[in-house]
Amino acid sequence: MARTNEPPAHEEAAPRRTRRPRRDAGANRERLLAAAVTAMLRDGRNVPLAAIAAEAGVGVGTLYRRYPDRQALLHDLEHRAYDLLVGILEEIDAQDRTGRDAIADYLARCLAVGDQLVLPLRGAPPLTSPEAVRARRTIYRLLDAFLARGRTDGTVRTDVNATDVIVFSALVTQALAHGPNRPLAAERQIAIFVTALAADGPLGIPRPEITQDDVEASFAAHATRAAPRSEDGRAPS
Repeated sequence: MARTNEPPAHEEAAPRRTRRPRRDAGANRERLLAAAVTAMLRDGRNVPLAAIAAEAGVGVGTLYRRYPDRQALLHDLEHRAYDLLVGILEEIDAQDRTGRDAIADYLARCLAVGDQLVLPLRGAPPLTSPEAVRARRTIYRLLDAFLARGRTDGTVRTDVNATDVIVFSALVTQALAHGPNRPLAAERQIAIFVTALAADGPLGIPRPEITQDDVEASFAAHATRAAPRSEDGRAPS
């Protein structure tokens, strides 16, 4: 009688093992991104990707499997920065603070993590994906809530909006090329900004105000200009 490879009827076939996602995937991503920030601070934004892999203690192939090019790496760094800012804002929102104190705390915390903020207003290529736009809208919504609280409690003037806070935070968290004592200089600028934010602050802010729609339109225009073109000059569909 010919033998078969089928298991006896009383035996159950061993279940096929499914491959589980690696538990350390998130930790590996964070290690790569932290290494990218460190290497870029040391050697500039055009640091070779191989140097970033070495900083992270992984092979360059590991880096390329997750980030096929520099653009992909910068985009993930931008998402990471948005997550960081949203987390800061949500922590402040949970506290009982005046509107102006909430803005001051936000700016101080932005300064503390400034090196981690790879963002369009600091030179990163703007992301226009739904996820990125949604993250920016969350940041605007929370900052607008702080400002509205400040107008209600009398600590914030009426002619300042979230864009003003965001632009200032982008300016004050960047390192001075050759300036002395960067943290102290930045803290002084934050104090001056917060003082001017007061309801009885100085007059004469230029009009019209710049809105989030203006910012998003600027990012979209940049993305359109930066899109690769085909030989006939058209952007790929």
